[in-house]
Amino acid sequence: MYYRNISDLNQVILRRLSIIPRDFDLIVGIPRSGMLPANLLALYLNRPYTDIHSFLNGHIYKAGARSQFFDLKEFKKILVVDDSIASGSAMEECKTSLKHLEAQFAISYCAVYVIPGKEKMVDYFFEVVPLPRYFQWNIFNHSTLEKACFDIDGVLCVDPTPEQNDDGEKYMDFVLNAPPLFIPGSKIGTLVTSRLEKYRKATETWLAAHNVKYNDLVMLDLPDMAARQKANSHAEHKAKNYMAKPYVLFIESSMEQALEINRISKKPVLCTENFEMVFEAESMLYNLKSGKYLPFLRKYALKVRNKLRKLK
Repeated sequence: MYYRNISDLNQVILRRLSIIPRDFDLIVGIPRSGMLPANLLALYLNRPYTDIHSFLNGHIYKAGARSQFFDLKEFKKILVVDDSIASGSAMEECKTSLKHLEAQFAISYCAVYVIPGKEKMVDYFFEVVPLPRYFQWNIFNHSTLEKACFDIDGVLCVDPTPEQNDDGEKYMDFVLNAPPLFIPGSKIGTLVTSRLEKYRKATETWLAAHNVKYNDLVMLDLPDMAARQKANSHAEHKAKNYMAKPYVLFIESSMEQALEINRISKKPVLCTENFEMVFEAESMLYNLKSGKYLPFLRKYALKVRNKLRKLK
C-alpha cells in the first residue's frame, strides 16, 4: 500500500515545481480532488485559478470575489490539474469536455500522482505512485473502506473529556451526543472500539443518526470502566479484530495505539492524530530516518520503560 497525505502533496509540488513552465495564464482544477493541487500551484506560480465548470462558463476566482467573468483574450495558455491518474478515465473525460476550446486556448494537462504506464496521459506529472494507494484528501470516500477497521472516539467523533468519561450519566450523554469528526461516505468493514458492550445501543443510535454505514461493531465485553482500565488491552483488542479478517487498513486516533496495533498486526494503521500512516517495520525505518515519528516513539518508549520499572 502507498499513502500520501496533504503534507506529502505540498512537498512534492514544491520539490518539483520547476517542471511547470512559467508562461501559463490560468490554472484550472478538476473537481473535487484536483482543486487542492490546483490551488497550491496557482499560489506558488502566482496565477489565477478556477475549476473546470466555472472555466467553461467563463468564470475565474479573483481576490475578494468569486466567479468573475473573464475576457477570452486575457488567458491563452491553460494548465488543467488533477491530483492523480489511475485508470485515466477521469482525465480522458476532462479532455473531451474541453476539446471544443482547443482552437481558442493552448491547453496542457497535469497530475501530481500517476501510476506506472500512465505518464504519457499528461504533459506534466510530479510523482509515480503505484496501486494500491490512499490519499488523505479522499480516504474517507475510498471504495475499499469495507476492507478497513475504524476506531470511533477520536475518529468518527471527538474523544470524551475526563469529566465526561465517568462511566455513568455524563458518559451516556456523551455517547448519544458526541460531536462528529470524520464521517466516511463509504461503508466501513468493522468498527472496533474500546467502549464497553453496555453502551452498544447508545453507540448504534449515534451511528445511525450520523449515517455511518458499517458491517460490524466490536466492543469490549467487560463490566465497567475499572475492569477496562485494569485490562489495559486497547491496542491488543483492536489488533486482534484487525487480524481476524483480510482487512488492509486500520484507522486509529492515537499514535501510541497506532504503533502498537501495527506492531502486533504487521499491517498498516492510519493515525488521525496527524494523518501519518504507520507501515510495517521496513517502511517504519524510512520514516524514522526522516524523523516523522520520533516524538511519538520517545513518548511510547518512556511509557514502556516506566512499565518495566514497575515490574522489577
